[in-house]
Amino acid sequence: MTHTLPLPDYTHERVEVITGPRSGLLIAVALHSSTLGSALGGARLWTYDTWSDALGDVLRLSAAMTLKNAAAGLDAGGGKAVIRLAPGDTLDDDRRRAAFLDLGDAVESFAGAYRTAEDVGSTTDDMLTVSERTAHVVGLPDAVGGSGEPAGPTSLGVYESIRACLERVTGSAEPAGRRITISGLGQVGSRLAVRLAADGATLTVTDVNPAARHLAGELGATWVEPGTEHRVAADVFVPAGVGGLLTDGIIDTLDAAAVCGPANNPLADRDGADRLAARGILYAPDFVVNAGGVIYLDLEAKHRGTRAQIMDRVAGIGDTVRRVFDEAAVTGITPLAAAERLAASRLRGAPALTH
Repeated sequence: MTHTLPLPDYTHERVEVITGPRSGLLIAVALHSSTLGSALGGARLWTYDTWSDALGDVLRLSAAMTLKNAAAGLDAGGGKAVIRLAPGDTLDDDRRRAAFLDLGDAVESFAGAYRTAEDVGSTTDDMLTVSERTAHVVGLPDAVGGSGEPAGPTSLGVYESIRACLERVTGSAEPAGRRITISGLGQVGSRLAVRLAADGATLTVTDVNPAARHLAGELGATWVEPGTEHRVAADVFVPAGVGGLLTDGIIDTLDAAAVCGPANNPLADRDGADRLAARGILYAPDFVVNAGGVIYLDLEAKHRGTRAQIMDRVAGIGDTVRRVFDEAAVTGITPLAAAERLAASRLRGAPALTH
């Protein structure tokens, strides 16, 4: 369940909210910006207490995609979709298929201005269902010639960003012996845990799903109960679940030198970036850190380079994070403000500060 947050300012080009005629589920598609090209952003299947929580999430997520795609140097705008499950609602196979057919029709109504992909709660197989109703979908399964699951590229970009944070706060980018806390062991968080454990990092992990605890045992990581992980001393705290985790209360009791993770919109309030800075905690902006998946999906769909070349581009996210830190230090602003400045410069057509 996501944190309930106030509705953000409405700065979008177009938003559609429908009740899926097949599934009966609320589906919202938000096109925030097409300034740089057809918008790209995933479709989230998630439980929301109210329809307005779902709407607020799609508005925030789509705006974040504009920043993400711009800062990543992509010729792609920002958009997002959500399918809302009510608390306690479950989907059998038939209703799930119906939901993604409904999503496909909603995406098709944007006539190519928005392209969808898998996201939290959805899969590449779900995107194959979407493709029955629209061609404006990326990240189809490898088995049908698609680009497949983007969590691997996302985790690579986050890993390189963590190295950039470690370099800044400890003097070395190497994770060996460093204390890293991962909050959320989904597709990306679990991949990070495996890689960081192999590097010799000292890991603390948690997830709202107690079944994820087995991974802690396999990796020799320390498991803590959800909601307590921010109090564990860490060199890097990695929010890898849903957004809104970093409330004022969490920030004030966070025992970490840096925050760097794949969660979209981890700050409950934008002022959280200033609050982190005031406590001397380095913040790597989420929309720079977690851009690996969208870079991979966009460039694969447009056939811009081999997979190896595209993955090299993804790995370069670490250098972009370093440049953001450098600009923040030189100009006396937060890394969030520096990253937003980077995205704004691209949206205005100025040369991008990217690899």
